[in-house]
Formats: sequence, C-alpha cells, structure tokens
Amino acid sequence: MDTEQAIAAVKAATLIESLPWLKNYADKVVVVKFGGNAMINDDLKRAFAEDMVYLLRVGLHPVVVHGGGPQISAALKAAGIESEFRGGYRVTTTEAISVVRDVLAGEVNAEIVDLINQHGDLARGVFSDGTDEAKLFEGHRRGVEIDGETFDLGHVGDITAVDPSRVLAEIEAGRIPVVSSIAVNELDADAALNVNADAAAAALAIALDASKLVMLTDVPGLYADWPDRSSLVALISVDELTELLPRLESGMIPKMTACLDAVVAGVGGATIIDGRIPHSILLEIFTQRGAGTEVVPNGKPSTYVRLSPDEQKKGQS
Repeated sequence: MDTEQAIAAVKAATLIESLPWLKNYADKVVVVKFGGNAMINDDLKRAFAEDMVYLLRVGLHPVVVHGGGPQISAALKAAGIESEFRGGYRVTTTEAISVVRDVLAGEVNAEIVDLINQHGDLARGVFSDGTDEAKLFEGHRRGVEIDGETFDLGHVGDITAVDPSRVLAEIEAGRIPVVSSIAVNELDADAALNVNADAAAAALAIALDASKLVMLTDVPGLYADWPDRSSLVALISVDELTELLPRLESGMIPKMTACLDAVVAGVGGATIIDGRIPHSILLEIFTQRGAGTEVVPNGKPSTYVRLSPDEQKKGQS
C-alpha cells in the first residue's frame, strides 16, 4: 500500500468509526453551549461554525446557546460603565443591561449566525426581546450571598420558564437556532435579565428533550482533584458528581451544575469539552474516545473513569 492509499485508508476508518454515532444521533437535538476561547479566536470560531454545519448536514439538529463575557466587558468599558463582579456574577445595572442585550443579541449572536451562514442559509438568531411572541426565557432577579450578607446584582436572574416554540420552528425549517442568554423578567416584560449561559443551555436542552448537551470550556475536562492533572475524569454519574460538586474549583461549579441539572431532567448525556481543540465537538459526538468529561445517568458504567496521561495527550493532539 502506497502513502496515498494509507492516508485514504485512515480517512475511511475514521468515517466508519462515526457510523454508530450517526445512527444514534440521527434526527436528534444536540444543544451546544458556545463559550471560552473558542468564542474569541477567529480560527476556532470558523471551526465551530463548520462543526455546526457538519452536524446539520449529517442529520442532527444542533442548537447553539452563547454568552459573551469578554465582548460585554469591552462594550461596557467603551461606554464608560464600570464592570463589577460579586460572587462570580456581573452586577448589571439598568444602564448596563441595555449594553449587555445589544452585545449578546446584536453583536455576538449576529457574528455566530454570519459564520454559519457562510456555508448557506442555515442559521437564525433566537432571543428574548420582551415581546409576547419572543419570551424564550423567563426569569426572576437574583442576589448573591457573600459571607452571610446578601447583595443585589441588578438585572441578573435565574431562568424560571422556557418557551422553546421559536427554537423548534427553526429546527423544523431545517436551520440552526443560535440562542442568546437573555431572559425576560417574569414580573416585568419590559425588563431584560442577564442569565448564566451555562444554565440557559441546560434549561433549553431540557425543554427540547435533547439527546445531548455539550459545553465548550477552556480546560480538557473535569478534574476530580484539581490541580492534580492525573485526575481528569472521562465519565461520571449523577450521584458521583453530586457528591463531588461542593469540592470543585469555583469556576467549574456552574458548568457542572448545568450538566447535572440537564441529565437529572432527562437529557441523555452532558459533556464539557476543551473548546481550544479545533473540531472537538466532532471528536466528542462521533468517536469512541470523545473529548472531555461526560455526565451520565446513574446506572451507566462510570465510577470516575479517569484518563491516563497518554490518553490526555491524545485527546489534545
């Protein structure tokens, strides 16, 4: 076998490896939370758009949910509005929420839609804008408790209801919905709320009865004993994650909580993957090895299935 034939054989083997996963996810909804480095690196953004188009073309129904922390911070700075964080949440004043809404719906959402639509008329932006027909997410305002004292966060909220009808309409039309993490205040339809994008992705995955939730991050996955890099977990059950959750690094807790909530509510599986790896979504969905840490329902084999250092290197190559 010459070199060209050997290369072709490897490609064929890779395609065949995806066959059982293509069967498993055919005509199923997969919700992808877009964030981290993949959102600000141009090459990774293009690769992400290609992944979404690929999923659509092979018979899946991808749904994108995004935040936009770096873009919001830059826009607030340009507007002369100081960014303040309490307990990991951005304090969002009435002045700031207008900027947040404009950035998420007007800037970030539009860019993702445009990147996907370079491959055809395939994506539409979907977000709550306060009109009766656009209440995708509803929520209520929340505060945060720090050292026993409760602080007001302004226009920051938790999701209390999801109306997926507009997302379902785009799916039925054969398009990719691109969803911004903005909610409408359930007590005041004219007041927008800035909601956590991880929580929004989980809530939407539940409402859509999705087969899978994938969360892009800037780490290879969940470490059971951070900073011990040998403790990277491949599979973890609901009960195991519930027990581990309070001991996790603070930045990982919202992501793993979202994964946990989704799986408990019936989503088939929820995975956090390293969005710094080009096409990591395809690796996760269509290969045996996957790419990251998957939360699975109780009863499936898990018990902290850990990756060896060599396996970790392969997943990042």
